[in-house]
Amino acid sequence: MIPKVRVLIADDHAVVRTGLRALLASDPTIEVIADVGQADAAVERGRLGDIDVVLMDLRFAGDPTAGVRATASLRALPDPPQVLVLTSHDTDADILGAIEAGACGYLLKDAGPDELLGAVRAAAAGESALSPTVAATLMGQLRQPHPTLTDRETEVLKAIAEGATNRQAATLLHVSEATVKTHLAHTFQKLGVTSRTAAVARANELGII
Repeated sequence: MIPKVRVLIADDHAVVRTGLRALLASDPTIEVIADVGQADAAVERGRLGDIDVVLMDLRFAGDPTAGVRATASLRALPDPPQVLVLTSHDTDADILGAIEAGACGYLLKDAGPDELLGAVRAAAAGESALSPTVAATLMGQLRQPHPTLTDRETEVLKAIAEGATNRQAATLLHVSEATVKTHLAHTFQKLGVTSRTAAVARANELGII
């Protein structure tokens, strides 16, 4: 007998979780192990090691980066589950942040039932699953020339990469802490990321620092 794909649903809307449970239950090859309403709870549940795929929303209770942080934490576990993002947000920063955090797939909540079920099975097999809109966005990013940071933005990012706080970077570069935050905001926008860690990783990948 082929083992079922064990799924954890993480979404802060109870109605969405209920709907997803009903849909996934219609596929005999998939079993919903649990559902949670908080990103941190998804990480804690994932630590038990009995989940194959986490269906992860991106924004929880107004926190726009909770899902990305939880995805990175889940993928860092010793026996990590695959993470399939299911969200209504499709900005470049959301998409790139999730993929950089380790998500193997990214679907929008308007995806059809067959597309979602197929994506869950693909994720369990370690394959990527991207909605057409998301795939087009990623291809567009790949075709674009590498972003260019100013000298000061690069200096700030290098300081952050070496472990400096905003205040320490400000002292090191003889600027105000507010100036450091402004440079980081511009850097995040140019690199299409939403966190310091993602910015450093993206800059390293592009050879900027």
